[in-house]
Amino acid sequence: MVVGTLPVMSNTILLCRRAIEPRRNMWTLPAGWLENGETLSVCATRETLEEAWAKVEDLQPYVLLNLPFINQLYFIYRARLINHDFHAGSESLEVKLFSPAEIPWDELAFSAIYETLRRYCKDLQKAEFPFRVLDICP
Repeated sequence: MVVGTLPVMSNTILLCRRAIEPRRNMWTLPAGWLENGETLSVCATRETLEEAWAKVEDLQPYVLLNLPFINQLYFIYRARLINHDFHAGSESLEVKLFSPAEIPWDELAFSAIYETLRRYCKDLQKAEFPFRVLDICP
């Protein structure tokens, strides 16, 4: 299972440009593999710190994405970004805050990230962020 965060600060979203394959140089949310003995929230917080040196709080379950064609699940929390001194970790080339209008849609690494951000931008307009379970097909 891949677990991550959608870190938000003043209606901007923190994205990471991948320094590793697959999809090197593409943008993604901070996320990674759940480790044995780890809770979802601990994994999300750890991955956000490792990839972006970003600290988050107030983690709210946001979306569970089923990708049966690659045998993966993504669990993404919406979270409040609490530090301004974030920077690229070892798995990121750069990290940057984007407004919804600035999201590099054609440079997103994965369909799960695209769907998460697309839903978030729509939810932001209504200021309602319901938890969703989505199936993604190729």
